[in-house]
Amino acid sequence: MAQFVREVMTPAATTVRPDASLVEAAQLMRAQDIGDVLVARGGRLMGVLTDRDIALRAVADGVDPLSVSCQSVCTPDPVTVGPGMEIAAALDLMRSHAIRRLPVLDSGGRLTGMVSIGDLAQERDPDSVLAEISRAAPDTWIQEGASHWS
Repeated sequence: MAQFVREVMTPAATTVRPDASLVEAAQLMRAQDIGDVLVARGGRLMGVLTDRDIALRAVADGVDPLSVSCQSVCTPDPVTVGPGMEIAAALDLMRSHAIRRLPVLDSGGRLTGMVSIGDLAQERDPDSVLAEISRAAPDTWIQEGASHWS
């Protein structure tokens, strides 16, 4: 069983430039079937942008997602972990801060990956509902452009 974040993290986390539009970020999330991107410049983390951030901090306020930058909507200075942190400590951070994702930074502060609650659930309790959902293939109706409401 894995003991450290480096053993379960996604090493190639998806990033966007701080000046990228929310549309660019949303298209990247859709293409990669992910719910968040890291806002970074030169390997340095500036924030985390989730699909929920886009919906609640931009779309709900009626702003134009083509003209709003990722940096202006993302969560700046997110809670982070190092690759050598124990999984139990990462889970404690998620619990205490009520967050689902943690960017992973090396000792020099450079971005090295991302670890999610789903990653940790699959490792700690592979039979849990959360682990099963995390392993499941994405809904094909979303990828095909269909809608449940059509």
